[in-house]
Amino acid sequence: MELVIIQKKIFIIRGQRVMLDMHLAELYGVETKQLKRQVKRNLERFPKDFMFDLTLAEYNFLRSQIGTLEKGKGQHAKYLPYAFTEHGITMLSSVLRSKTAIDVNIAIVRAFIFLKQYNNDFRLLQKQMNEMEARFNRKIENINEIIEYLTAKPKIEKPKKRKQIGFKIGGK
Repeated sequence: MELVIIQKKIFIIRGQRVMLDMHLAELYGVETKQLKRQVKRNLERFPKDFMFDLTLAEYNFLRSQIGTLEKGKGQHAKYLPYAFTEHGITMLSSVLRSKTAIDVNIAIVRAFIFLKQYNNDFRLLQKQMNEMEARFNRKIENINEIIEYLTAKPKIEKPKKRKQIGFKIGGK
């Protein structure tokens, strides 16, 4: 399973990275109603910090972000989707016990780990940029300036010929 495919299905809702039930069902190779049925049978495994229902406003906003559906079938959802946090997705592996579900869960957890690492790397880069701006007393407008500065070879200037002072031999 490619991380890029999974990463495109991760959204930030209520300040948390989540995946929707319809996308998880697609990845697991099951129908969304089957996934929801298994979750409802095991609700005690999914506290509010593992899974939550989207509001209609959140769902409509996401629909506009994801893209529009074809006219006709599936145009309007009968039930609002569940949003699963990273921990909720991990818990799904205990509810869906197929080999595919286990493999997909591993790939999804790796995608979440990758996003956390990316976020940490971005914060570190931002901190380093702020330190460079403070050191040079100017705002860095473009990341290319930093790259050019870091990769540029230092310019070594040759000393200019100076007029000799003091005692001169030969009257010059």
